[in-house]
Amino acid sequence: MTNELVLLQTIRPIWTHRVLQSLARGAGLREDLRSQLDQFFNLLEEAVDTGDPAWLDSVIEIWATSLTQTDLEGGTSNLTRFMGELMIQTQEVCRETLDEAQALTLMGALLPCFSHAYEKTAQAEMQVKMAFLSNELADVRLSLEKLDRSKSDFISVAAHELRTPLTLIEGYAAMLRESLEQSDLGPAETTLINGIHNGTRRLRSIIDDMIDVSLIDNNMLSLNHQPVWINRLLMVLAGEVNRTLNERKLSLKLIDFEGSTEMIFGDPERLLQLFRNILINAIKFTPDGGEISIDGRKLPGFLEVTIHDNGIGIDQEDQAAIFEKFSRLGDPSLHSSGKTKFKGGGPGLGLHIARGIVEAHNGAIWVESPGYDETNFPGSTFHILLPIYQEPPDEKMARLFAPLHTTPSTERKTQPYETV
Repeated sequence: MTNELVLLQTIRPIWTHRVLQSLARGAGLREDLRSQLDQFFNLLEEAVDTGDPAWLDSVIEIWATSLTQTDLEGGTSNLTRFMGELMIQTQEVCRETLDEAQALTLMGALLPCFSHAYEKTAQAEMQVKMAFLSNELADVRLSLEKLDRSKSDFISVAAHELRTPLTLIEGYAAMLRESLEQSDLGPAETTLINGIHNGTRRLRSIIDDMIDVSLIDNNMLSLNHQPVWINRLLMVLAGEVNRTLNERKLSLKLIDFEGSTEMIFGDPERLLQLFRNILINAIKFTPDGGEISIDGRKLPGFLEVTIHDNGIGIDQEDQAAIFEKFSRLGDPSLHSSGKTKFKGGGPGLGLHIARGIVEAHNGAIWVESPGYDETNFPGSTFHILLPIYQEPPDEKMARLFAPLHTTPSTERKTQPYETV
């Protein structure tokens, strides 16, 4: 038996009593801790006798796996602190019980063991905490997925349930309009009829958006690939919003860019809906008298379309969130249902649908903005990246349109569309 081991056994009773008094409050806790300390000390003796601190690893791993949920949820490293307290108590007992030479001899043998134990404890506790947090994160992710599925299910059910009564309202409203038009309508009656028509049309648009969101969230958005010319879609879109642009005194400039007049394959209705949603968003957040421009460029295998405005801009932290459904920036209490008026609100589905349409075409969409500022109006730029398909992905459609994509196309230049 080595001298160090003899000295260690000498301090054992005093060490056990000191640690129990310092770290355990209550008789029950002391008895439970005593058995654990006996196990630790036995292994500590083996480590000192053999010179191998790894003897302590087994008890440390047992302690780490025995940590409670309260220990793991807390921000403190309780087990590492406990090991540090054991080392401090050991030093004090050595100093008080042994003479100086004996204390130095024993601590020289114990220091490598406690250094190893402290490092091993920190690693084991960190691993257990990381595993606990990973499980907690998985539970949170599962809860969010369930919540998102519930939200998508609600959207789908609500949209379809609202669609039937809305169809009845539209039908009866049309019949009412036709019957009243046969008689002389006064300004008041005309206003009422127009109000019903505008309200049902707006509600129809919202319900259609809800159905599109449900299709996107369930990966059921189907595309009807046909020949598409981006410049023609943008011209149609400019015509749609021309009245709004005039009312808001906004200018819209369509800039001819390489590839915009080339025939590609995509779903023209969905692409028009995509550009419409982005442009309407630009109109809503650009002040009266502002400017909006649509430009782009041809990249290897892709067309990039950019829609730029000099509106209020978007904060950096919000630039990814705006593509989530029901996202809405600003104070919800200031929400309004105006579709195209400055800072008008909405259900927050347009950009989510736009992203779904782009991704269904195997493209991408993102936004760039210096930040949000209602005084200096830094503006925003939406980037839409669309793959250049020379033929439809469906074999039957590819055979149908084979004469089109095998014949060289003649690019037709168009002048930029501009309205003020």
